[in-house]
Amino acid sequence: MLKKHGQLLLSLFFAADIILISVCWTLTYVLRFSTHIFPVFSDIPGFSQHTGLLLWIVPVYALVFEAAGIYRPRRTSQLSSEILDILKVSLVSLMTFVFIIYFFRRGFHYSRLTLALFFILSTSGLVAVRGLLRKTVKFLRKRGYNLRHVLIVGAGPHAQEVYEKIHEHLEFGLNCVGFLSKGKPDHRPSVRQDRILGTYGDIETVIVERGIDQVIFAMPSGEERIIRALLKKIEKEGVDIKVILDTGDFFTLRRSFEDLAGLPVITLRESPLFGWARIGKRLADIAGSTACIVISAPLMCCVALLIKLTSAGPLLYKQERVGLDGDKFIIYKFRSMRADAEKSTGPVWTSQEDGRRTPVGAFIRRSGLDELPQLFNVLWGQMSLVGPRPERPVFVEKFRKRLPNYMLRHKIKAGVTGWAQVHGWRGDTSLEERIKYDLFYIEHWSLLFDLKILCMTLPAVLKGEGAY
Repeated sequence: MLKKHGQLLLSLFFAADIILISVCWTLTYVLRFSTHIFPVFSDIPGFSQHTGLLLWIVPVYALVFEAAGIYRPRRTSQLSSEILDILKVSLVSLMTFVFIIYFFRRGFHYSRLTLALFFILSTSGLVAVRGLLRKTVKFLRKRGYNLRHVLIVGAGPHAQEVYEKIHEHLEFGLNCVGFLSKGKPDHRPSVRQDRILGTYGDIETVIVERGIDQVIFAMPSGEERIIRALLKKIEKEGVDIKVILDTGDFFTLRRSFEDLAGLPVITLRESPLFGWARIGKRLADIAGSTACIVISAPLMCCVALLIKLTSAGPLLYKQERVGLDGDKFIIYKFRSMRADAEKSTGPVWTSQEDGRRTPVGAFIRRSGLDELPQLFNVLWGQMSLVGPRPERPVFVEKFRKRLPNYMLRHKIKAGVTGWAQVHGWRGDTSLEERIKYDLFYIEHWSLLFDLKILCMTLPAVLKGEGAY
């Protein structure tokens, strides 16, 4: 019954899309040729000629949308993911339609403005309708309609976590009927005893008696080998099957799932910067660093003059740091300390009352002006505008032994500013908190996230927390 309801729901989505596309194509004619909003420089096509193209548009959009999986069940997917899919598939559909029209109907020309208007209207409409339908469906599911009954195989902490996620998101339309445990009551499960419906061996009986629609395997690490035998027991049952592996023993960084020539691959750890993401971030770094160098050039000249007039030694301080994938590079800063600052102390972090600082150095460190030469490190590709702050090799060797996940921050280029820094975790502050913020940044990286951090940097610098 639930599967029939699911098919009915997807059919409603399909019908809504077809109606919307037809309305948008018709509305495009009105906006383009009847409102005088846009100038017309050629003959106006007849209304029937315009709407007649729906005989091409509707099948093209329907076939492309279906082939792209737009109408697959999306109970647990985010709206943002669906919006991105709609944008991509709408563009492909429009390009396919244009190709067919110009190939099969030679001599027929349609203005690019008309096609652009249709793309904007149809895509905006599809997103709006999907959002409205999603809200309606979530509203109904939270009130007990269109539910799928779920059985969780496992009764440990991992299974409890899966249950809590289901319970937190009632809009998914999943109703957890109960759990199956590996052993007897003395097995000490993590879930409530009254929610355990039996042992793993009872899986077939529980599915039939409880009307289960979906089985989620959420066994503790080490019990996954049992799954094959359990799948054999329920191969005749028409239930959906999901496996949520317990990866708690492994630190996951931007986990993902992919296909390797038909083999399922689970990625536990990888850098977020590859392909277009890497190119996009590098282009943003080049444009941003060039603009900042030009804008801050007078300020850098003033800082250089002040350093030269107030203390002996070089203008710039060069130091080896550890960057992307553990590679070493030379970082540049305006010198803020005496030229022989580490002669007696060796490599140490600065402190709040560090006597090695020059009078000008104390100011430029507090204001962040000493970091300006790093814009050239960004321009040369050794650093990024945004990323975890780079450390010296001697400190990296020390921290990697004490902090298990410390080296994961080197899966992305070091930055002039970062998510940890704008939250005050600079200088001699908690390493554990700094790493937590750095890993959050890597896990959620995007160009918009970078822009947000850049906008937060100036207020953070003005507050001067942790800078000395």
